[in-house]
Amino acid sequence: MLVHGPLARLDERLSRALVDTVPRGLSESAADLGNMSVALPVLACAMAYAARRGHRAAALLAGLAMALVPLLVLPLKIWTGRPGPLEPWAHGYYPSGHTATAMVAYAGAALLVSRRLLPVAVLLTAVTAAGLILRGFHWPLDVLASVALCLPLLRWPVYAARYGRVARTRADEPEHR
Repeated sequence: MLVHGPLARLDERLSRALVDTVPRGLSESAADLGNMSVALPVLACAMAYAARRGHRAAALLAGLAMALVPLLVLPLKIWTGRPGPLEPWAHGYYPSGHTATAMVAYAGAALLVSRRLLPVAVLLTAVTAAGLILRGFHWPLDVLASVALCLPLLRWPVYAARYGRVARTRADEPEHR
């Protein structure tokens, strides 16, 4: 179904209509936001910031979520063996590791620094996904699968941020006697 079938054919038609509709330099730059060499330093800086502010558990959980990305993505790439839009002889494009990396790194960083940065994280992830599709590095379904796959991973940093905020509020309240 993922490699052949009506959904795959629709995905391929959509991809053909979108690839190279923007200048390649722009789509490649957007896709590069999902590279580990770009996204991981952002998350690492946010983790250091959070740890320094005493939010070690949240930093640890965001790092754990990022560490789980390849453990989720790589087996699916091997299992599905879906060819790429530009390289039909190559396999392992479903789901998109770049989209997963961008989503978990940028959202994790935003949750560690300030929830007000979540729209920036969503924008960076969307720009990455669009760049991957528009350049032809991934099919649209590869990108959507990564988003769906990684949403549950973001629950850990969200929970840690909430739990930490509640614990800090309770610790700051004066004791009633």
